[in-house]
Amino acid sequence: MVAIAGLVGWRVVENRRHGSALESCSRAVKPLQEKTGSARMARYREAFGVKGDQVKDAKTVADMSRSVKTVGGLKQPTAACKASMSTGDLNAEAGRAKKLDGQYAAVSKSARAVLESKDAKTLEDANTALNAKKDEASKLLDDSDGKVADDATRDNLQTAINQAGQVKGNEAKAYQEAANSLQAAIDRVNASVQAKSQADQQAAAQAAQTQASQQTAERSKSSQQGSSSSHSRGRRGYTPSRPTTSQRGGGGGGSAPAPATPQEDHSNWRERLQNGTVSNGGKPVCQKGQACGIG
Repeated sequence: MVAIAGLVGWRVVENRRHGSALESCSRAVKPLQEKTGSARMARYREAFGVKGDQVKDAKTVADMSRSVKTVGGLKQPTAACKASMSTGDLNAEAGRAKKLDGQYAAVSKSARAVLESKDAKTLEDANTALNAKKDEASKLLDDSDGKVADDATRDNLQTAINQAGQVKGNEAKAYQEAANSLQAAIDRVNASVQAKSQADQQAAAQAAQTQASQQTAERSKSSQQGSSSSHSRGRRGYTPSRPTTSQRGGGGGGSAPAPATPQEDHSNWRERLQNGTVSNGGKPVCQKGQACGIG
């Protein structure tokens, strides 16, 4: 009876110990599961992928690397407490869960520091970029005065500059959106400047072509007028030649016969010579039995 009573008492005590171990194990595993859930593990991996030049404080990246190395890599741990486990196994699992919970607490802290440092640098970079874009826009607004095809583009640029100056807060997105709006306004002004420049060049080329055509036409007209005047002067200065006295017949006052042409036959020439109608150097040829004039 005593042995039976002792066995029953032992079992009661052991059941109490097992129940206590199971409860302790469950309490130890619960926070670890919260720190290593799917969403938290994704956040840790995001932070672990951040580089030193992406954060404002590079020390946070180094701390993250050490904490991840301590837990043996970012693999979701398996921790479970089952009633079928012995009291000893439950106690061991509870101890392992507590240790991992502490290690993942360091991982969580490091990850938060990395991501906050990254956000701080992103905000700082966005603010710097916006200020640079505002300076660029202001300079363009001054330089483009009178050089755009559409003045409305400059008005829109001025509005974008005013809106960018009102951006405040800790949201990098607001600064980035303002910078994007400025860039769009800048692009429209530059396009308008280019359009006016091209239109001015085309107008200048057309004016030069028109002037060249007019000059060519004027030179052609002047040339034609000069040629016509020269031709008219040539016609007015022409005087037909008249026969001289010697050609008309010498000192005797008679008319000299026209020189014989190659077409006249020789018999006709002989007859004229016999009749004294042929001159010799402007003088009639003397014939036998007739008086000849001298000189």
